[in-house]
Amino acid sequence: MPNPSLRKSTPTTVRAAGALVALEGAVAVGVAVVLVIRGLLGHDQSVSSGYGTAAWFAILGGAVLAAGLALIFGRRWGRAIAIVAQLLLLPVAWSLLTDSHQPFFGVLLGVIVVAALGCLFSSPTSKWLAAEYGQDADADADNPTDR
Repeated sequence: MPNPSLRKSTPTTVRAAGALVALEGAVAVGVAVVLVIRGLLGHDQSVSSGYGTAAWFAILGGAVLAAGLALIFGRRWGRAIAIVAQLLLLPVAWSLLTDSHQPFFGVLLGVIVVAALGCLFSSPTSKWLAAEYGQDADADADNPTDR
């Protein structure tokens, strides 16, 4: 069982990544709500199902939102979901920049994704993750022969 005192010492990089990831999840859940409302108001769904797309956004967005909140509250399990989400959003940002001709949204998403990945792979985050396993990253760096 994780040490509660470790949760209190959650680095700022983890909390910042959590905030960015939670923002992405909240936007996705918001898109799901908008799609359901559009479907209920009778918008044309002959090309694609607004309800099916809403379900997809709600499920994945909900998972990303939960991962972001987990990181904000110092739960380590949120990092894996957050990293996968960021890696999947990189091509989306590229597509917005190029094929979709939406440079504003592409740059905005790209900056958020790169910032989140930077926080998720930063040194304080890695040390925080290693602390759960009884690893002292500074001690390992000082004595490489013990590896």
